[in-house]
Amino acid sequence: MRRGSLAALAAVLGLTLALVGAAPAAADHHLTDGASVNLIDRHSGRCADVISQSTADEAEVGQYDCNGGLNQLWRLRDLGNGYVQLAARHSGKCLDVTGASGDDGAQIIQWPCSSGENQQWRFQDTGDGYVQLVARHSGKCLDVRDGSTANGARLEQRTCGSAQSQQWELSLVSNPALPGLFADPNITVFDGTYYLYPTTDGFAGWSGTQFHAFSSTDLVHWTDHGVVLDVDADISWADNSAWAPTIAEKDGRYYFYFSAGRASGDTSKHLGVAVADSPTGPFHDALGHPLVSAGAYGGQAIDPAVFTDDDGRSYLYWGQGASHQVPLNDDMTSFDASQVRTYDPSGYNEGSFVIERGGTYYFMWSENDTRSEDYRVAYATGSSPTGPWSGRAGVILQKDLSQGIKGTGHHSVVQVPGTDEWYIAYHRFAIPDGDGTHRETMIDRLYFNADGSIRPVVPTLDGVDPL
Repeated sequence: MRRGSLAALAAVLGLTLALVGAAPAAADHHLTDGASVNLIDRHSGRCADVISQSTADEAEVGQYDCNGGLNQLWRLRDLGNGYVQLAARHSGKCLDVTGASGDDGAQIIQWPCSSGENQQWRFQDTGDGYVQLVARHSGKCLDVRDGSTANGARLEQRTCGSAQSQQWELSLVSNPALPGLFADPNITVFDGTYYLYPTTDGFAGWSGTQFHAFSSTDLVHWTDHGVVLDVDADISWADNSAWAPTIAEKDGRYYFYFSAGRASGDTSKHLGVAVADSPTGPFHDALGHPLVSAGAYGGQAIDPAVFTDDDGRSYLYWGQGASHQVPLNDDMTSFDASQVRTYDPSGYNEGSFVIERGGTYYFMWSENDTRSEDYRVAYATGSSPTGPWSGRAGVILQKDLSQGIKGTGHHSVVQVPGTDEWYIAYHRFAIPDGDGTHRETMIDRLYFNADGSIRPVVPTLDGVDPL
């Protein structure tokens, strides 16, 4: 988690605060949509909190020890008129003065976001790193009832004054999809539940041995199902370098593809495949030997990905330095070597991934080194799951130094079933002090232009709202 002062928030978001006495319509108040903050009361040091993490309409808002909960995280929505809405990340509902009351002491609640002026707030700079939040409909300030410092004290509106209980720090938050250090995330959906399978990060030389599985129904709240495969304990031909997993389902069985190697001796990397009867494992080695051995094809045998077409045929992709692509046999654990195609598009390094939309296939990959802040994602298009592919069509994900976001890459993409909504999972340097072995997993929206091209992704500090 990254926190910063009001000045830091302004610098990161290009925010110009509406000053006391300035007419909102004249205020130069342009805020990047989607940034999230904790609202920390100056008097108590506690965070504005939807009580008991309730998602119900009219749930009360109070103060509580800051704890990283989504019910304390408020997404700022710039209305373009000098005001913002503040939506609770856990519920998507807005900070609201109950009943649009103009009275002192009127309760603060969450309510479905609307055009009501009792959900519109103006920041008044106090001149010392804090702001007052002024309700548009009443001109009154967000306050802690009776100036309390206690956990659970409710918030209210009250005539603006000099009380520190009316002064709030906007603390910018970086909120990765998964707590801790995880990289190379593979995101997919089975039977309406989303799953993430990442590399466990934070080890020198990327020497971790374990894979976890995470599940979610809304892309925000993730359950860790623990270790689903440990290459040191479960794989006879590897004991190290558990990297970049992917998964596919066929006939009720789940096939888990991964990179791994030895810690000593021949440290070459190989591709393996494990199998389970559940997407959360436990997985067991399906072959007793690598699916793709080091040296069988050019470059390192790492970074597998699987795409399954509408006809049920699955395709395997892998490789660093060049992308190798082949249809899998029906057993999902073998392929015809004569059908392997190799592509080396301009800028390709690793991390192949393929999707299909409207009859067009999108072949995506990561460029530069994962230790570089310039790690990024580019793509090409084709008419089949193995091409031929167009020339490099452009970069769709890269760093944003204005937000401190670096090293965005090794991604995967998922479509919300039955819709044209798409999400991209990827890793970046952990904020604030990450590097190429200390990375965190993020999820953001991915959009297509009318001509079918992929719109560059806007990386965010805190990810997406719940589905």
